[in-house]
Amino acid sequence: MAETLQGGSLGGSHEGKPGLPRGRSRLPAKDVRASQVDRLRRAVIAAVAEDGYPQVTVGDIVRRAKVSRAAFYTHFTGKEGCFLSATREGSKLMSDRVVAATHALPPGTADEDVLRAAYRAFLEFLTDEPAFARAFYIDMTAVGPRAIGRVEAGERHFAEMTATWHQRARTRHPEWPAVPEKAYLALTGATTELVRSTIRGGHADSLRNLEDTLVALHLAVLAARPWPPGVTELAG
Repeated sequence: MAETLQGGSLGGSHEGKPGLPRGRSRLPAKDVRASQVDRLRRAVIAAVAEDGYPQVTVGDIVRRAKVSRAAFYTHFTGKEGCFLSATREGSKLMSDRVVAATHALPPGTADEDVLRAAYRAFLEFLTDEPAFARAFYIDMTAVGPRAIGRVEAGERHFAEMTATWHQRARTRHPEWPAVPEKAYLALTGATTELVRSTIRGGHADSLRNLEDTLVALHLAVLAARPWPPGVTELAG
């Protein structure tokens, strides 16, 4: 199990710690390979979060991971592939956290509370994984077309999750408005920008404070709810 580090479990350096055994190892080869990939993924997230994607080199990654350069190229063709692999894994864990939070709710939970549970899990994940949050929301667009495509695919996925929630909720709330498909993507884009601006402003530790704003925003659009008078700050 990956240890929890200052940058979160997804962004850790092994500098100053033992590397994997050299030469013949008692560990099965598949376990050695899995450990190398895990170390490299965490190292690239940590490096990018600290220095920014353009400045990071393969040498920086292998030094942090305590993995040889030869081993790096066994698993990845270059820095971009390693970074995209790491962010893909983090994105999956983030999505899984959201789904698990909603599935854990008892039957009959109010639709508004399901929405809140999803956003709480999302924001708590990012708060627990600050290195991943910065690497994903700040640096992905600097990587290139493949990374941008990943970001857009992720936004479509979350928009589809929102659409599924809304369409189910409307069977119980026929007074809630129908909205065009692009509205779900627009809400996802607004969520992304609020998260990104909070991280860019150096307030990643206050991401949880976005919960009320994001829930109120979604209910204003998808349930025609008036804006709650107490929700006036984007983050605080």
